[in-house]
Amino acid sequence: MATALVNGISLSYSDSGGDGPAVVLSHGYLMDSSMFDPQVAALAPEYRVITWDERGFGGTRATGPFSYWDSAADVLALLDHLGIEQAVLGGMSQGGFISLRAALLAPERVRALILIDTQAGLENPEVVPAYEQMEQIWTEQGPAPVQDVVASIILGPPDGPVDYAPWFAKWAVWDADELRMAFRCLLDRDDITDRLGEIGCPALIVHGTADAAIPTESARALRAGLAGPVTLVEVEGGSHASNMSHPDVVNAAIADFLHSVAPA
Repeated sequence: MATALVNGISLSYSDSGGDGPAVVLSHGYLMDSSMFDPQVAALAPEYRVITWDERGFGGTRATGPFSYWDSAADVLALLDHLGIEQAVLGGMSQGGFISLRAALLAPERVRALILIDTQAGLENPEVVPAYEQMEQIWTEQGPAPVQDVVASIILGPPDGPVDYAPWFAKWAVWDADELRMAFRCLLDRDDITDRLGEIGCPALIVHGTADAAIPTESARALRAGLAGPVTLVEVEGGSHASNMSHPDVVNAAIADFLHSVAPA
């Protein structure tokens, strides 16, 4: 992967290149840019697909506490680094949090949004204590005691289509202090539901019906709040990472959307 020095950090990214419209994909919490490998393979023949590792994950270090507004500034700075004036921004879960904030910070830079298993609001307060407990165990003992539960929330059941093993290997070596900062960013984020009406670009919302982290109702609320034309695709049986558990369905929805808003 290449690196870009932006906002005081060394940001790791991949760029498929080409002359097609730019599509930037931002990954979810405890993931990295490789989670979009199925989408890059499907889209790169027509589109310039850029994926990147966010602060604290993959090849991008977190040098101090940060917010999703900082991460939104990172993706916009990456566009500057690559000389891209406007792009379609896509994101899964926290990648969606980032993409929505980028659209609020610089609407002229965002051609359209692809929002995968994400929301504008906050975590369900009923599950926050369990998340806090799992994070504490992870910090004190490493990921092994909780990794099966965490993986099932993100990737779906262990007998499902997504292999846990590659993610367990990554989690075992990622820096606990940086993950703690990323966790606080996740749990302490602000609610931007009341600002969705400021976002008027076209949007595709893709949401797995079996998402164990964010309910489908949150996707419908996102659709209702956005000001621009919105398409909602509910992926039957899709996990929180529906782009990984059901890549063919998600890729088809994204391709159809891109052909309408950013024809190659």
